[in-house]
Amino acid sequence: MSIVIIIILLLLIVFAPQLWTRYIFKRYNVELSQLPGSGSELANHLITRFSLQGVSVEMAKPGDNHYDPLSRKIRLSEDIFNTKSISSVVIAAHEVGHAIQHQSAYKPLNIRTRLANIVALSEKIAAMMLVAFPFAAILTKLPQLGGILLFCGIVILFLPVFFHLLTLPVELDASFNRALPILENGHYLPESALPIARKLLLAAALTYLSASLASILNFYRWLIFLKR
Repeated sequence: MSIVIIIILLLLIVFAPQLWTRYIFKRYNVELSQLPGSGSELANHLITRFSLQGVSVEMAKPGDNHYDPLSRKIRLSEDIFNTKSISSVVIAAHEVGHAIQHQSAYKPLNIRTRLANIVALSEKIAAMMLVAFPFAAILTKLPQLGGILLFCGIVILFLPVFFHLLTLPVELDASFNRALPILENGHYLPESALPIARKLLLAAALTYLSASLASILNFYRWLIFLKR
């Protein structure tokens, strides 16, 4: 029974931030006529204001809001792109924050961008190595080869953990060191909406916290498996 409780608690720790984030974004993604523009309009305005050369805004699939450093595009889902809401303005400012990071050569963002190209495959490669290492040692009669595969598999498996842990400070910086000052100093939101904006920016960061926890949980799961 205690194991079941532990599993439930772990699942809550991993998925609760995502569920809370979706709830917060949906709650404040309500059309407000008093706002001067939609998410895409604010993003385009900020691109001009901060002279972000080569950066453009385009519509993306639902729930897919991000800045792509390779194509220098700010991608906003349709509801954020076209809606005049607190969520739209905050998310647009957050993604512009990433574009500002890119322009200023913010090192954690540059490292994350380089890692993103290899992290997607690293978990699969690590899994193959960790499954293959005992067979390689037996078939080749070289225990050292199995040990090398085991070590390489564990190191590669740690890459997603490092990637997500690195992502969290990048997101916090884009939210609270870039987007929030822009919203406060530019008066893009009513004063009464700024506490909501802080809550939304925190919610965005918590999404990546849950990803970090999920990758750490997966790393721990493999270590338990290897001890058997």
